[in-house]
Amino acid sequence: MTRQRGFTLIEVLVALVIVAIALTAGIKAAGALTLNAGRLRTISAAQWCAENQLTELRLSKQFPSVGDSDFTCEQFGESYKGQIMVRPTPNPSFRRVDAAIRDEAGNQMLSLSTIMGRY
Repeated sequence: MTRQRGFTLIEVLVALVIVAIALTAGIKAAGALTLNAGRLRTISAAQWCAENQLTELRLSKQFPSVGDSDFTCEQFGESYKGQIMVRPTPNPSFRRVDAAIRDEAGNQMLSLSTIMGRY
């Protein structure tokens, strides 16, 4: 009698379970990468908005007055809301300037700070 060679049903099922686990892990990793790429895009656009506002202030060559002001910025077809906060420093010739970007819910996404002096 010749004996047939091949895999048993249990061996095939174990192999399928291993493949299913590997594919599930791969799909989860791909999903995480997609979410991270979207978040990086949003944070980068918010940072550009904040940097643009601080650069605009520097280029105006005027000593900023203490106080808060709101601004909006458009990047990648999306609108970002932000606030410029100017605070005094111990040296009256300098001011601390913060640019904060908030999401739709009002949570702070990003904050950039700089010191500006008299020109």
